[in-house]
Amino acid sequence: MNHPQIICIGEILFDCLADQLGKELKEVKSWTAYPGGAPANVACGLVKLGIPSAFIGCIGGDQAGKQLVEILENIDVDVRGIQHHPTAPTRQVYVTRSQQGERKFAGFGQIKTDEFADTKLDHQKLELSLFAQAKYLVMGTLALAYSQSQQAIFKAIKLAKKYQLKIFIDVNWRPVFWENIETAKPLILQVLELADFIKCSQEEAHWLFKTEDAKKIAEKFPKVKGVLVTLGKKGCHYYLGKNKGTVAGFSVKVIDTTGAGDSFVAGFLSQCCCYEEEILNNAKMAKQAIIYSNAVGALTTIKPGAIAAQPSKETVKQWLERSKTIN
Repeated sequence: MNHPQIICIGEILFDCLADQLGKELKEVKSWTAYPGGAPANVACGLVKLGIPSAFIGCIGGDQAGKQLVEILENIDVDVRGIQHHPTAPTRQVYVTRSQQGERKFAGFGQIKTDEFADTKLDHQKLELSLFAQAKYLVMGTLALAYSQSQQAIFKAIKLAKKYQLKIFIDVNWRPVFWENIETAKPLILQVLELADFIKCSQEEAHWLFKTEDAKKIAEKFPKVKGVLVTLGKKGCHYYLGKNKGTVAGFSVKVIDTTGAGDSFVAGFLSQCCCYEEEILNNAKMAKQAIIYSNAVGALTTIKPGAIAAQPSKETVKQWLERSKTIN
């Protein structure tokens, strides 16, 4: 296996999706578990797009944890960085869905959010060899909600700086994960100061920055090279290098939006690995990278689950040849 070009760090879990659409939590009669967790989704999406990737996170010593590792191994994600906690369980999150497939996080069953294995990621056990040859470190912000995993995130950022990896941060705001919501915004902003690339949804942009203008967001962070603000099915605002624009989304029959943003991230990072600085220096390349990212995200919504629905490099290529963006 090739040495990973991209390291994804954070949570891996099972998304338990409601089988009945349009129902509230108490009304749901049955659930189907799909592997997920944003950083794990990105790692899998990248491998499917031809980019060798690794995942760093912590799972329980339970059957759910074993299943998740097997899924990553079968996809060919590098799992050397996965830690195993002897007592904490692997996280499951319950997700209700609207009639249109839009998801809503509905909690963690009977277990407190800070008792899951992903919160126990140990900074002293980070797999240093992964950082030596990688190009990017990818992270969300959920691990910042817990003191131990927060420490591991800051250690990983330190290692990324040492080995000159570019840092890509997806805001991925999920209030249900945070015990103390008041601490979230200042912590997230602190970490974004260290980013080379920032990705957020339209809602997250307004929550954090009171604007969805990607250039205005970039101006708040002197070190940032690019900002992506995703608009769901409407596409994406972007500011890459000095190139600013909005690319419309693709019209597809949506089954489930779970993991679509993570697939968008995987699509974008795959283009960064292929074209590197051209995306920042060339306006046409910047736009093409976003079109590609939108396509990967859209294709993930036409099947249920996150990882299971991700397209291959060949699928994306063929689909783009057939499709046109919505004007």
